[in-house]
Amino acid sequence: MSSWRTRLLPPLLAIVFAVILTAIALIISGADPLQAYGTMIGQLFKGSTAIDTINLATVYYLSGLAVAIGFQMNLFNIGVEGQYRFAAIVTAIIGGALKLPPVIHVLAILVVAVVSGMLYAAIPAVLKVTRGVSEVISTIMLNAIVGGIVAFLVNADQFGVQTGNNIATREIAETGRIPGIPIGSGELFGFVFIAILIGAAYWFMLNRTRFGFELKASGESTTAAAAGGVNAKKMTLIAMLLSGGVAGLIAMPELLGRDFTYGITSTQMYGFTGIAVALLGRNHPAGIALGALLWAFLDRSAVSLEQVNVSKEIAVIMQGVIVLSVVIAYEIVRRADLAAEQRRVGRALAGKGSSVSEGGAV
Repeated sequence: MSSWRTRLLPPLLAIVFAVILTAIALIISGADPLQAYGTMIGQLFKGSTAIDTINLATVYYLSGLAVAIGFQMNLFNIGVEGQYRFAAIVTAIIGGALKLPPVIHVLAILVVAVVSGMLYAAIPAVLKVTRGVSEVISTIMLNAIVGGIVAFLVNADQFGVQTGNNIATREIAETGRIPGIPIGSGELFGFVFIAILIGAAYWFMLNRTRFGFELKASGESTTAAAAGGVNAKKMTLIAMLLSGGVAGLIAMPELLGRDFTYGITSTQMYGFTGIAVALLGRNHPAGIALGALLWAFLDRSAVSLEQVNVSKEIAVIMQGVIVLSVVIAYEIVRRADLAAEQRRVGRALAGKGSSVSEGGAV
């Protein structure tokens, strides 16, 4: 059974628990928790921090969606990290080489990103459905391999371009870029609106299509789904490919809206952050969005803690505690909800039994 308690209480409890534990850690270290939290919140309204937070949250949101698609099928696609990095390097190379009109150029780049992510996700997907290889093991191995692929392709002997002390892919032309929206001292990624559309499409797929129903049914029980005529292996393959396709878009907000090149020094670990964001958001697009904003806020505001002589790693502690406590919170609330439902059923049965006894006595 799903209720507002099972949806809202667990993440709220996890955040409150994280705030309390972090406050205890701050007190032990001799810092003032209220001052530290106030500094973090105040940083959000300085300079371009708010816009930077939304931009980073967009990347985290796409990563969370990619992970959530796998979760719907009970697949732990820990390979989102490798899939987005593979798609990023392939897309940057092809996007930098293409010479196309503005809109067509952007669309071509996005198609390449999605297809590249799908291709890298197809490897563990095929191994899963044909040989029963755990997607966790295969994707972890592919995450390690992608680092070598990026290093090889960015090499000056391949597709790398030396610019000062940095080496990266050829810069994508202006026709292949997605313009941002200047707001104050920052610039909002234009990809924010594309991410919103992807989230809406994800919600529609899950709740308004037969495929979404079969996907969730297969995730709940492959045996029951098979009895209903659903091919579990086919659903596993499709879910992994869709997850990889969305993963292929993770680097696009930065690639097409800010950096325009991709290299070895480009930001990593977005895929692993997506796991935490998807867990916090309960695989729901709106919940994932809130989780992405929270994670981005902690990342961007952490630097302000040094102003009050508090280590910025305190934000990392808070993130870690949230991840650990959110699973426990979900289980506690689920059990409480189940117990309440059992009591309601018990009272209903008792009342029905009383009615029957009175009727018999009459």
